[in-house]
Amino acid sequence: MAGNNVFFLEEIEWFDETGFQLVHRIPESGSGEIKWGAQLTVRENQAAVFFYQGKALEVFGGGRHTLKTANIPLLTKIAAIPWGMTSPLRAEVYFVNMKIFSNLKWGTRDPVAFKDSELGLIRLRAFGVFNVRVTQPLLLINRLVGTQGLFTTESIEDYLNQVIVSRFNDVMGEQIESIFTLPSLYQELSEHLVKHLQDDFNHFGLGLTHLYINSITPPPEVQKAIDDKSRMNIFQDMNKLMQMKTAMAIEKISEAGDSGAGEGMGAGMGLMLPAMFARFLTGAPTSESKPPSTGDYFCGECKGRIPEDAKFCPHCGHQQLVFTQCLSCGKNLTPNAKFCSRCGHPTEDKPKGWTCAQCGWENLTRAVFCNQCGEKH
Repeated sequence: MAGNNVFFLEEIEWFDETGFQLVHRIPESGSGEIKWGAQLTVRENQAAVFFYQGKALEVFGGGRHTLKTANIPLLTKIAAIPWGMTSPLRAEVYFVNMKIFSNLKWGTRDPVAFKDSELGLIRLRAFGVFNVRVTQPLLLINRLVGTQGLFTTESIEDYLNQVIVSRFNDVMGEQIESIFTLPSLYQELSEHLVKHLQDDFNHFGLGLTHLYINSITPPPEVQKAIDDKSRMNIFQDMNKLMQMKTAMAIEKISEAGDSGAGEGMGAGMGLMLPAMFARFLTGAPTSESKPPSTGDYFCGECKGRIPEDAKFCPHCGHQQLVFTQCLSCGKNLTPNAKFCSRCGHPTEDKPKGWTCAQCGWENLTRAVFCNQCGEKH
């Protein structure tokens, strides 16, 4: 966009050259004197929020749009003489990148406490990646971006990591009794963790599309105990299998009598048993699970399917353009609302975390288990 010129209308558009920008404001230096008739071009993978005189007026999807303000070329400059030739009718456009931001890292900076049913209190480290996308552009700007001219994934990655680790500790405490069964439950843990995190992300206009657990690492001495127990289980199962196969072979040989078939069958069993053991040890291949589709859009109130660019839900009439949400129940709030229309919670009150009575650690709101000592809230 050209600078604050006197005569010409603006052509407003934005390209993300980095691939990491969530939000970009135009003008970059602050607000501007966007004129009546300025042209706004929005790409299919973008949304644009138009602010005029300090208020959000509209969220635009892909296409070309005409902006309407009271700034008239040349006339506005003459009328703005008392303000030093600067029009008081300020406007700005926030471009929001609607693509999926992939391969964001999450992990435990410090080991989290977990109460194992067999080993007692142990500390675990966990690492993985997650994908996120913007679902409510205006809510993201009002909650996180504020008046920043540039907002990247790096700006929120640390906070989202803290939220994921806290909910991960809750999921571990609710779903897992002992880490001896942990390696086979990564997929199940990921699915439960995504469900726990949806509300946290939705409060900021973000959607968690995928989350993967790459590793959950116990201390070296605990890892050695897991390896030893796994070896013992394999050998115990092999002994049972060998006993069963041997009994079956002996029965077949006895049925064959003194004929030469007995010797042949015994030799055949000797050739078959190693193959059976190899198949038992390697296991049959399993199909990989496919990630859920991300092309569906649902109403936050009635959960019905809605078009991507819907302003209101066609099923329940719920407003889809979210200015802000109740921090207590998640209800979409109208601008300047003082209380939530659903639960009556004051909109100015921020939810507070809780202090663990055992160790004094400050935990996030709605956390069930303490991240420091593993004690249940």
